[in-house]
Formats: sequence, C-alpha cells, structure tokens
Amino acid sequence: MYQLEEPFYFYLLLIVPILLIGFLILISWKRSIQNKYISNHLFKKLSPETSSFKPKFKLFLLSLTFIFISLGLVNPKIGTQLKTVKREGVDIVFAIDVSKSMLAEDIAPNRLEKAKRIVSQTINELNSDRVGIIAYAASALPVLPITTDYSTARMFLQSLNTDMLSSQGTAILEAVKLAKDYYDDENQTNRVLCILSDGEDHEFENQNIPSAIDEMGISIFTVGLGSTKGAPIPIKKNNVIESYKKNSDGDVVITKLVDKLLKEIAISSNGIYINGLNTELVVNEIVDKLKEMDKEEFESKQFIAYNDQFQWFIGFGLFFLCLELFVFEKKTHWVKKLNLFNEKKF
Repeated sequence: MYQLEEPFYFYLLLIVPILLIGFLILISWKRSIQNKYISNHLFKKLSPETSSFKPKFKLFLLSLTFIFISLGLVNPKIGTQLKTVKREGVDIVFAIDVSKSMLAEDIAPNRLEKAKRIVSQTINELNSDRVGIIAYAASALPVLPITTDYSTARMFLQSLNTDMLSSQGTAILEAVKLAKDYYDDENQTNRVLCILSDGEDHEFENQNIPSAIDEMGISIFTVGLGSTKGAPIPIKKNNVIESYKKNSDGDVVITKLVDKLLKEIAISSNGIYINGLNTELVVNEIVDKLKEMDKEEFESKQFIAYNDQFQWFIGFGLFFLCLELFVFEKKTHWVKKLNLFNEKKF
C-alpha cells in the first residue's frame, strides 16, 4: 500500500522536457553559428578540450535531480501496518431552554448565559465522550448532532439565543423526543440527556411527562436555573432594560424556578437533579456522574500506518545535483586515457 501526500508537485516534472527541448535548441543554435564561421575539423583543432559527451551527461544528471526532488516533494508514503483504534465514552446531549423566561436575571448574568457557561465548562472536562446540542422552547430544534468536535460544539453553543424559536413556551417532552433520535444504537447503556431549564413547562403541565420519559431508556440529568422567588423578564434594547414583560392584564410577569418537574424527570430516568446556582459544583457533579457510567465502545476504526519516504528521493536528488556540479564540460585529463565517456581521440 502506498499514498501520495502532495501529488501537485508532479507538475515539477514538466521541467525535465523543458530542459531537454532547451538543450536541443541550444545545441542546434551553436552548430549553426559554428558552421557559419568555421569548419568542424578546424573547430576541433582550435578547441581540443571541448567534450561532446559531457554536456549531455550533465543534462542527464540535472534531469535526475529534478525528477527525484519532485518525487520527494510529492512525499510517497508506504503502508507498513494495519492499526485499530477504539474510542469509548458516553453520548451526552445538552437540551437548553431558550424560552424568553431564560432571560430572567435572578442568577447572573441571566439564566440562558448561565446554562451556556455550564455546558461550555462541562465540555472542557470531557475526553472521549460525544456531545450534541438541542435548543427548545415550545418546540425543539436540533443545533448540533452527536460529535467529538468540541470546538465546533462550543461555537454552536455560543450562538444560542431566545430569538431562534418563534414559538414560546417550555416543552421539555419535545426536547426529550428529539434527543432520542440523536443516539446511534437504542441498546446503548451510555445515553445521557442533560436538560438545562427553569422548569416552567406550561404546555405539558397536565401530561405525565416522567412516565413518558421512563419508556425511552435515557438517563436524564436536569439542571435547574433560576430562583424559587423568581424575577421579571427584561425587555432590552442595546443591552439597556426598557421595560419588563407583562401579561394580558398589564401586570409584570414573574418567572420562577419550578424544580418539582425537573426532579421528577431525573428520578424517573435514573438521573440526577442539580441546582444550577454554582457553576463549578454543577460541572463537577455532571463529570463525576459520567465517569461512574459504563464506557461503551462507540467507534472502532482500522487504518494503515504510513511512513514517509521523501528523504530517500531528496537525498538522491541532492546527490545527482552535487555530481552535476563537479562534472565539467571540458575533457578530464586524468581520465582521458581511460576513455570513460567513449570520446574519440584525435
């Protein structure tokens, strides 16, 4: 097995025919000038040291130089052995509430920014685990599929805002249903959904959400964001609070942390509920729980290990270049008697 790392450098081989054509043109021009002013016999008498073979030999060496340098830059690689790489970890999907109530500032800077900070720091602590991101309000939206690309995950995480879903509300069940489609294998035991919300689920408050979740076989960690005392929802313009959200009666809406539903969801799925007030404690608890879970093998790949071979070609190229530099176009006196280049004697 072999592999060419930079095949683009094969174009450098075009220099060889250009050199050949240029050499033939030069030889033809020299002969025409010579025949115009002097006979061939007289020229040999006047320039007895001129070799007719060495210029061709120098061209040959220079061509070999360009050929080997080009091949060296292409960097052919030879496969030496077949390696198998296995990756193990937990598939964890973060479902983040992006309803307007997450703008409440009862925890600094606000509930949504707190959720994003928790998720970001949790991702920083992961190793071989895969992550996915879901945003939800009255409906759920897939933001990032399961991946091990943590940099991309953090980038998509920062793009979350309360305007990405037009329908408002907090439909936790919709987020859970969407998360189920994220996992590759239903038989996996290492499927985790981490819900970060204030728990105000008005749309499904009359439904038995914990019972529906229990049938899905997903371990759910819930993080409660906000305070039980509650806070108004600010309406800002240019980061300046202009007013607060009001209901149909004109009263300011006070949004509170409803941890009862979040706790029921966690218990029904063999998960954990965590109060999101302290970011460091939340992250540590999630990471510790993930470490306790079974690490299922989710990816196994075989690939051929290739070894670079460019050094051989570069070495031969430099060797032929040095040899070309030490070969002169005139006849060599100390090897003249050996007649190594099959030159005719006069």
